[in-house]
Amino acid sequence: MDITELTVHELQEKLKNKELTIKEITKAYIDKIDEKEKDIQAFVTILSKEAEKEAEELQDKIEKGEIEGDFAGIPIGIKDNICTKGIKTTCSSKMLENFISPYNATVMEKINSENMINLGKLNMDEFAMGGSTEYSYFKKTKNPWNLNKVPGGSSGGSAAAVAANMVPWALGSDTGGSIRQPASFCGVVGLKPTYGLVSRYGLVAFASSLDQIGPITKDVRDSAMLLNIITGHDPKDTTSSDKEKIDYTKCLEKDIKGLKIGVPKEFFGEGINEEVKESLQKAIKVYKELGAEVEEFSLDIAKYALATYYIIACAEASSNLGRFDGIRYGYRPKEYKDLKELYKKSRSEGFGPEVKRRIILGTYVLSSGYYDAYYKKAQQVRTLVMSEFNKGFEKYDVILTPTSPTVAFDIGSKTNNPLEMYLADICTVSVNIAGLPGISIPCGVDKQGMPIGMQLIGNKFREETILNVAYKYEQSTKFREKYRPEFKL
Repeated sequence: MDITELTVHELQEKLKNKELTIKEITKAYIDKIDEKEKDIQAFVTILSKEAEKEAEELQDKIEKGEIEGDFAGIPIGIKDNICTKGIKTTCSSKMLENFISPYNATVMEKINSENMINLGKLNMDEFAMGGSTEYSYFKKTKNPWNLNKVPGGSSGGSAAAVAANMVPWALGSDTGGSIRQPASFCGVVGLKPTYGLVSRYGLVAFASSLDQIGPITKDVRDSAMLLNIITGHDPKDTTSSDKEKIDYTKCLEKDIKGLKIGVPKEFFGEGINEEVKESLQKAIKVYKELGAEVEEFSLDIAKYALATYYIIACAEASSNLGRFDGIRYGYRPKEYKDLKELYKKSRSEGFGPEVKRRIILGTYVLSSGYYDAYYKKAQQVRTLVMSEFNKGFEKYDVILTPTSPTVAFDIGSKTNNPLEMYLADICTVSVNIAGLPGISIPCGVDKQGMPIGMQLIGNKFREETILNVAYKYEQSTKFREKYRPEFKL
């Protein structure tokens, strides 16, 4: 038995029945990281020694009856823009190359309170800006299904590590699809929660009105379990919802007979790969067989959503990244003549090309004379996008779309054309603009054996609905039993 092939709920069962120990599980994952990291390049910081020591201490405490809990000793990987006390939090940037966080993000406090074991910090696009994890300062993460392909981004390290069995599950962050798109590319499950459901305190900000932390897992049940842990009101985050906590695992088995699924025709038009469309049509057939009512409708926002997203996201990034000035923390050049040169050198040397591009664009749309024409207009269109979704949810319980217009593309094929890279987010950005929950689950593979993702979008705070619909499809099709990532060169 390969321990690392198991889902978290299967690991829990083995621990409960004393078929496995925490030490055995942790060692299996450390060995897997040692075996695969040289090919996948998913980690920025690996915590093997710390994890082994923690596993030993936890095993001892459990045997003495000092601690208990369903998740004690379960390993996890953390995206490197989530603050971890005493451990580097680099955002995969030269700017924060040596930054050790003095505090934990709220989600880390929740993870630690469950006595989980942090295996390390996972690679990403610098400051979460990118869709391929090629914009990391440290390394380019590879897709476990084919090492010549990107894993998606910006949470590419998280998705690749889960797909390659280097971690059983991971936390990512999603600003415009950064959990769902890499989950689609790597054949795993990625959930972007409703804005405000999970605290953003301790998440290094990219675009504050769009960012959301969420789980990347091997299956839907694991996603529901990890969501249970990380949700809840946080007084440290003013956008945090005080909604009562729900046990998302209880909704999974519900019958979906009579449930209404809307399929927006605009998300199946020009630019969507034919094999992606074909897989989605097969998935729609499965839902009809399960008793759901599936109907095509018009959601005429796709053409506006991408431009709206990039204006808002870049404007907020420009503002949020103003704090990196070489004075308080982060990269500082060794030589500079005066304060102006200190600012200039710190930012020009500390930030990579994609971050600079977005800061410049954001500063432009916020500048005098352009604010009304761009930023204000984008916020007005944002209201329109929300309104269109609200109309859709008056009629449908779930909206079904592709996660990405294509499967994972070749490494280096889009880095010279930023606009082409941005277009890869066309199916996901509207969910962030409207603050809705969305989940990506694998629904097939193309002729080259690369996974295809299906996105299910729910109304605000209706995570239980999309998890239920995703789970029913997953149980009917058994993707993980049929397909496994294989290294291809």
